[in-house]
Amino acid sequence: MPFQNEIILIASILVFFGGLVAFFRFFGKTGIYSWTVICTIAANIEVLILVHAFGLDTTLGNVLFASSFLATDIMSEVFGKKEASKCVKIGILTNITFIIISQSWFLYVPAAGDTMAGPVRTVFASTPRVMLSSLAAYALCELYDVWAYHALWNWSEKKTGSHKARLWLRNNGSTLVSQLINVVVFNLAAFAGVFPAQTLVEVLIFGYAIFIVTSLADTPFVYLARWISEKYPQTIE
Repeated sequence: MPFQNEIILIASILVFFGGLVAFFRFFGKTGIYSWTVICTIAANIEVLILVHAFGLDTTLGNVLFASSFLATDIMSEVFGKKEASKCVKIGILTNITFIIISQSWFLYVPAAGDTMAGPVRTVFASTPRVMLSSLAAYALCELYDVWAYHALWNWSEKKTGSHKARLWLRNNGSTLVSQLINVVVFNLAAFAGVFPAQTLVEVLIFGYAIFIVTSLADTPFVYLARWISEKYPQTIE
């Protein structure tokens, strides 16, 4: 199908961001914590796949990982800095735990009739480097994102006198910079020497281009989450 990858990438923005807000609507804080665990593990597996879309090569995982920034922004907006920081810590611990678990599989000696150990080893052979790179990038950019979100919030509240004003500014102002940190740190640490230089440059350019789009696209979902928190306060704690 022509433009199949492009269509799926665009659709995934709505599916993943909408899925996170649905988790929030029905399970509150627990839903956001759960989504953070899901996207942290899944994005770090998905990122091993290289696809061609919009004329450039890129790794998968960008859109799903972008939803983790939406998760911390919703946490910041609705529950405050402490809960947003807790969400980041859960993501960091999830990374570490998955590295340990996935590598422990290879300590076993496969049975003679086993057919899956080889393929699993092939998939997860690069997991330590990818996951450690992701861990470093995630910790740096998410901690910055939470700090910047609240710094911009304090600034805008002083300027406008309103606690709710300029949500779009703190959402995009924090995420656009933190996503740049993420793209540069993760891709250089994970794929330098793995991909040809030209491919790596394309991954950096296209990866950040996707994050610019997702950063702007997630703003309505933050507004929606805040509206849900005000409309159904009894269901989100």
